Amino acid sequence: MKNKSLYRKLLLAMAAVGPGLFLIGYNIGTGSVTTMAKTGAEHGMGLFWALVLSCIFTYILMVAYGKVTLVSGKTALFNFKTQFQWGWVLSLYIIIALIIGELLALMGVMGIVADLVQEGIRLAFDGLVIKTFWIILFFSIILYFLLWYGRYRTFEKVLTILVIVMGLSFIVVFFMVKPNFSALAEGIVPNIPNTPGALGLIAAITGTTCSAAVFIMRSTVVAEKGWGINDLRTEKRDAFVSAAMMLLLSGVIMAVAAGTLHISGLKLENTIEMIELFEPIGGKLAAFILIIGIAGAGLSTIFPIVLIAPWLVADYTGRPRNIHSAQSRWLIFGAMLFAFGTVFLEERPPALMIFSQAFQACILPAVAIPIFVLINKKGLMQDHKASKKLNFGIILVILFSLITTWFAITEFL
Repeated sequence: MKNKSLYRKLLLAMAAVGPGLFLIGYNIGTGSVTTMAKTGAEHGMGLFWALVLSCIFTYILMVAYGKVTLVSGKTALFNFKTQFQWGWVLSLYIIIALIIGELLALMGVMGIVADLVQEGIRLAFDGLVIKTFWIILFFSIILYFLLWYGRYRTFEKVLTILVIVMGLSFIVVFFMVKPNFSALAEGIVPNIPNTPGALGLIAAITGTTCSAAVFIMRSTVVAEKGWGINDLRTEKRDAFVSAAMMLLLSGVIMAVAAGTLHISGLKLENTIEMIELFEPIGGKLAAFILIIGIAGAGLSTIFPIVLIAPWLVADYTGRPRNIHSAQSRWLIFGAMLFAFGTVFLEERPPALMIFSQAFQACILPAVAIPIFVLINKKGLMQDHKASKKLNFGIILVILFSLITTWFAITEFL
């Protein structure tokens, strides 16, 4: 009976943070792994401050977007379209920019997952090599089948499993490789390294954590959960859990690379190199666990990515979110075709991921500024306008978004 009671409590706890888990699954993907590992390997924990700020600002905007959705009863893009004079232009810009960014990310994510699974098969079966095309096709068929028959609660359960597997994998590897804790502590002092690519990494950290897509999707998944105005406190707690888990998991990945690769003077150019570099440090078991964790991170990201187009269209038009409609299924099918992008492109998946994340950082001001206006609009929010503390936080997010956008433009243009 005690075991049943504990199991029931765990299920209730998971149900209470459903949207948070969905967004953890979206945020902590192969892009996060690549970015955090590369940052840790090249700069130790010196850019950890950027991750902390990004997670704090992610929490602030998630609370703001969730609150506006709960009070108004409408999702973000629909509010933008109806509450601003030229809101439809802003909404269309956000839709187009997010879909482009997510399709680029999808190519990178599936490419990295395929490379990792290929490496895992090679290690497990004495050098057997399966082409990445067949690996991508295998995962695409499974994912499309789940999306064809599944519902939001099904995705929540699948993402919960993937997030748990991913989190445990990274934490286990962290202790297996025994990073130098004194070196980690010394590297936490904030700085901006005067080296090529440092500004781009800061923008990528922001883009992969404080992502514009996260806040638009936050509005949608809160609505999908069926929460109302009486769930404001639950929404706030859910946002905190989500942001805290993002910080923990991303910080562990950065720390693993900083405490092992950085102090050994090793560099990281792609995710497969990460496995090859960790194998001598943590052994084959660590390599396999790392492959499982990163693949779990990638697959947990793909669900929200392929759902973003049908959900954004429903958000913009104010129609019910029905992923089983003909339009949604065609949009999902079209998105899945982009999963094969790295098979035909010369660009390596990690390079696509870094670029797509920096691209996301450039969209952040377009979602931070409008929500500041909406959450202070008396006609929309009634007695639930933002407090002085929340307004101050959103203003800081806007300033941070403008700075990181400038970093991204400086680095990549």
